[in-house]
Order: sequence, then structure tokens, then C-alpha cells
Amino acid sequence: MKSMTGYGYQEAHYPDLAVSVEIKSYNSRFLELLVNLPPAFSALESGIRRYLGERCRRGKVEISLRFRERSAPFSVSVNRAVLHAYQEALEEVAGVFQSAEKPSLALLLSLEGVLEIERKPDDTDHWTRLEPVLTQAFAQFDAARDREGQRTGEDIRSHLALLEASVARISVYVPALEGSIQENLRNRFTTLLKSSGFLFPEREGATPSVDGTVWDHRILAETAVLLMKYTISEELSRLGAHLTEFRAELAGNPSPGKKLDFLCQEINREVNTIGSKALVLEVSRAVVTMKEALENIREQLRNIE
Repeated sequence: MKSMTGYGYQEAHYPDLAVSVEIKSYNSRFLELLVNLPPAFSALESGIRRYLGERCRRGKVEISLRFRERSAPFSVSVNRAVLHAYQEALEEVAGVFQSAEKPSLALLLSLEGVLEIERKPDDTDHWTRLEPVLTQAFAQFDAARDREGQRTGEDIRSHLALLEASVARISVYVPALEGSIQENLRNRFTTLLKSSGFLFPEREGATPSVDGTVWDHRILAETAVLLMKYTISEELSRLGAHLTEFRAELAGNPSPGKKLDFLCQEINREVNTIGSKALVLEVSRAVVTMKEALENIREQLRNIE
């Protein structure tokens, strides 16, 4: 597991060239590469993007490269259009002041844009020198992501353990939930029938107006209806499956960020459903614990590649 935040820097000095590479990254839902190169070395950009794209899956990655050449082939050319424009302007000024003096060659050559200097870097040679520096800088950058990812993974696993413990704790109360529903229904039926005079009449010698067997069947029928509405067995089963898959992704997927984010959405859905059905205080408390743990996990996943 790797973090999406990291930093690496490396430089190298050759007799005719100095090269430095700086790599840093931030959180992002997708892979975004920003390459900062001197204009004269723009031909190297595609190779750099390919190098980073093969090694990074998510995050906003910025790379800055600096080249300081001590000697390099270059060509000098005269921009004739700019030269003539300067000459005409200077002659016009001389005419205004009625001066017979013409602009000197030294003056014309010193004006901006008259001489154009073009460096001719050897892209193949520069890539050969850049690649080992880039590799070393990326190794530092990747090691930083590994260290941060390991710490983040440990924190995620601790909260995952809280989720799993809460599921186990809630599972203990599933039988109690069914018994609670049945007992509550029985008490409500008894209270209703007593208040209506259908059961246990106060007149001595009278017999109950409601058959006990019918009464029990009715309670069982109503219990079944409520259990269909309030049972959490299916939610616990799906939640357990999601947590198992979550732990497997943590262990086996080097870049689990997107998959874990999806699983968090599914886990959150089951936790909310369990919370809406909670009729036992201990279950409600466990749901609160799960929500807190899940929120911490989702916060950490924003840093995972």
C-alpha cells in the first residue's frame, strides 16, 4: 500500500552539464502528471510522462527538472524583419532631429530580438544522463510513499478491527432481538385484552373470551411480520462479507484505494440499515462505534493510491 503523498530529490554533475530532479505528489482521485521542463528540453517530456505513468496510479504528481549547461552547441541567426524595423525607426528619429548620424551596427545588434540564439541539445544524450537521476529521485519519492502508506495502513486496520468486533457484538443480540419483539407483542396483547374485558374478566367464575391457542398463533404471526421488518441477520451477513473483502484488498492489492472506497460505501449502507432497525440499546451503541470507525477509514483512504 502506498500513500499518494511523497517527495524525492536528486541531482548529478557532469563535466558539461548539471541535472536536478524534484518529485512531489498530493492527493487526487485520478492520476495527474505535471512536468516542468526548460523549453529547450521539451522533447524529453513524453519519456518522463511515460516513466511516471508506469509507476504511479493515482495522485497529483509534480516533477521539476533543471539543466545547467556549461557548453552546448548553438546557432546564431539575424532576424532581418526586426533589424529593418529598428533601422527605419531610428532613421525616423534622426530625421525628426535633423541629424545626419546613422545608427551604428553595434547599436542595432544590441537591440532585443535582432540576434536569435538557438541551443541545439542532444536529446538522446540528455535522456541518457537524466534517466539515472530520475530513477534515484523516484526511488526516494517511492520510499516516502511506502513509509506513509504503511502508517496509514496500520491505522486503517485498527479501525477495521473495531468494525469487525462491533459486528461480532451485534450478532450476539440477534436472538435477544427476536425474543424482545415477541415479548413486547405478548405484553401489548395482554394489556389490550385486559383493558377490553376479553381476557381475565373481573366477574368471578367467568371464562376468558379469547382462546389461548388463537392468541398464541396471533402473537406468532405478528412476531413474524415484525421480524421481517426489523431483523438484521441479512445485513450482518453482507456486512461480514464486505469486511472480509476489505481486509483481502488491504493484504493483496498494492493500489487498493478505489476498491476500498467503493467497499466503504457498501459498508456504510449496511451500517445505516442496521441502525434504523436497532431495537436494542447495545446494538445502537455498536452502530455508533462502527460509524466512527468507518469515517476514520474513509478519511485515511483519501491518502491511499
